[in-house]
Amino acid sequence: MAYIKMKIGEFYGQKIYQILLSNGYNMKEAQKLCDKGRLIDSFDMVLNKNSIANGEIFLIDYECKPVGLEPIFESDEFGVFDKPSGVLTHPNGRNCSYSLCDEIWSLWGREASVAHRLDKETSGVIVVGKSIETTKKLKSMFENREVFKSYLALVNGKVEVDKFDKFKLENYINFINKLDFIDSNNWLVIDKAMDLTKDYNDIKIRMQICDNGKRAITLFRPIEFDYKRNLTLVECIPLTGRQHQIRLHMFYVKHKILGDPIYGLERDDIERILDGKMSENERIDKTGANRLMLHSNRLKFNYNGAEFDISSKMEFGLSPFVQMD
Repeated sequence: MAYIKMKIGEFYGQKIYQILLSNGYNMKEAQKLCDKGRLIDSFDMVLNKNSIANGEIFLIDYECKPVGLEPIFESDEFGVFDKPSGVLTHPNGRNCSYSLCDEIWSLWGREASVAHRLDKETSGVIVVGKSIETTKKLKSMFENREVFKSYLALVNGKVEVDKFDKFKLENYINFINKLDFIDSNNWLVIDKAMDLTKDYNDIKIRMQICDNGKRAITLFRPIEFDYKRNLTLVECIPLTGRQHQIRLHMFYVKHKILGDPIYGLERDDIERILDGKMSENERIDKTGANRLMLHSNRLKFNYNGAEFDISSKMEFGLSPFVQMD
């Protein structure tokens, strides 16, 4: 998605919101554009809604540039994509050249939107509502724990199942909407509250385990172990939806997800990775992979009386670091 500078026209003495209204925008749309700083003059000065025009006025808008990523599932009301690692779900500023919205809006228009979030480096299935109404309904389902989500992750070390608490259904009856979808009791559980770090010298998005934080529960089980590389492929089910939940929980139990750019690293290295200033080889050396090895593998939910069970079509696993790119 490329941001482009479009000339609206040349105006004198009119307020910016009046110009937008005269060009077909309603008041809500005009307010939103002004709040986002999308109106500028010929000197690239950002104009607010009550600024007085004195010459050429430009609108900063974005032009979708899809690359042909197609949904893996589509109904009349929503679609599902397999998001590649490295792709943003939303554009994050004027320098963003591509995001999943390029595909979404080119297919279904600007009212279509993702119903939940995947971090940039997390790959896999993501649901998109085709209308505002559908998106609100889907978001509510995620917020109310009505969607079963399963992730795959590559972690350091061998998961010794005897060292972890076993999942017991009776202890998590409040999560019955998700537990209905779980196929067995053969799960381990991490039940540790978490919150944003309170260290002001730390990375602001880093989370921490803390007793007075929000409850966070992750079920997990080992799928396959690679003896030569001392790595385990695990499946994870988050019963709650905290920021970085799976990443922090696996780090806490000393099975860090390969490629994690935040947990287990010093601030300088974190900033270099997030700013794109660390080389691929150095990142692999420090974190074990050139991307976060976390994959949204499956979503299962009931919508309007129908059950949907959608799995990723991407390969992800140990051999040999499938989905490294």
